[in-house]
Amino acid sequence: MNEISDRARRLAALGLTDWRIRPGGALEGAEASAVKTTVVTAHDDAPPEPIEHDLLGADVPETNTGTDGHVPPAAEDTSDLSGLDWDGLADWLAGQDHRGATQPVFGIGAREADVLIVGEAPGANEDEKGVPFVGRAGQLLDRMLFAIGCSRETNVYITNICKFRPPDNRDPTAAEIAADWPVLERQIDLMQPRLVVAVGRIAAQTLLNCKTPLGKLRGRLHQYPQRDLDVLVTYHPAYLLRSPDQKHKAWADLKIIARRIGSLASEAA
Repeated sequence: MNEISDRARRLAALGLTDWRIRPGGALEGAEASAVKTTVVTAHDDAPPEPIEHDLLGADVPETNTGTDGHVPPAAEDTSDLSGLDWDGLADWLAGQDHRGATQPVFGIGAREADVLIVGEAPGANEDEKGVPFVGRAGQLLDRMLFAIGCSRETNVYITNICKFRPPDNRDPTAAEIAADWPVLERQIDLMQPRLVVAVGRIAAQTLLNCKTPLGKLRGRLHQYPQRDLDVLVTYHPAYLLRSPDQKHKAWADLKIIARRIGSLASEAA
């Protein structure tokens, strides 16, 4: 049984038969670690287009306050977060303004993994359960990860840019992003991942501090600003549920993740 047919059967069993697997596209350990992947840095000819207003600044003017009119407070002095461990950070977050949400959605997964997956914001299911990616989109994400030998139980950690569900599932505002940003930064400090996967437009543009369309960011590795850390951008599973014809592009992104994981394993050997 060759690698391609085995992977095709795995995907078909998961209901992902419309993910396109091209001949020669299968990954093998030795070949995967040898694949060279382009890393985009600030010195490349066509870097991501910078945003006009820094989404992460506490003094960003608020233009979209959401349907309930609630404006979250400006980000507090979070200098003390640098001394918090995982449990302390979760406790600190639980004590912050919930902004109308039921509870914070802190994150889940293997805290010492090399791969950190960052989504946008919790939805209704996540708000109810306090766990990221638990609805239909989360189920698809789990199947996508399984297809490359990953899972939230073993070798990835999953969280969001925003830790509280925005009202009516709207996009998070700049102030909401700013309020929760220090928590994500501390999670990265604690975890020390080697690869961040930005899932969806908001996550990608926030992490890379740009306004470049997602379609122009995906398919290659970027440099996380001010960190020696790779970032890969891909589509949000919710978008793939609405646009299944784009799944072949997400599969291409997954193969980049698998190659990078293989490379990291080789470096650690």
